[in-house]
Amino acid sequence: MADKPQEAKQQKKEEGPREERSKPKREQEKEEVRKGTASFTMAFRSSVEEIMGRTGSRGEAIQVRVKVLDGRDQNKILRRNVKGPVQIGDILMLRETEIEARELSKGGRSS
Repeated sequence: MADKPQEAKQQKKEEGPREERSKPKREQEKEEVRKGTASFTMAFRSSVEEIMGRTGSRGEAIQVRVKVLDGRDQNKILRRNVKGPVQIGDILMLRETEIEARELSKGGRSS
C-alpha cells in the first residue's frame, strides 16, 4: 500500500505544470492547428455565358447568365447578379445554385 501513493506523486511530477494537465494532449494539439487556419464554405464553379445588363439603383451590379460546371446542378444555366468587373468566360464561385435573380425590367431612365 505504501507503493501506490509514491507512484501517484511521481506521475504528477512527470506530467508537468497544472495548466498542461488540465487538457488532454489531443485538445492542445487541435488548438495549435486552429490558430492560423481559415475555413471556407462549399462553392460550385460556374462560367459566365452572357452579360444581360446593369442593375441596381445606380447600376453597380451586372446581371449575367452562368452555366454551373460542378455539383448537383451541373450544366444548369442561371441568371445571377454580380458586383465588380466581369466578362464572358470568367469563372464564378457560387455558394448556392438554387436561387436565380429576377429578370431585368425592359424599362430604363427614358421610359
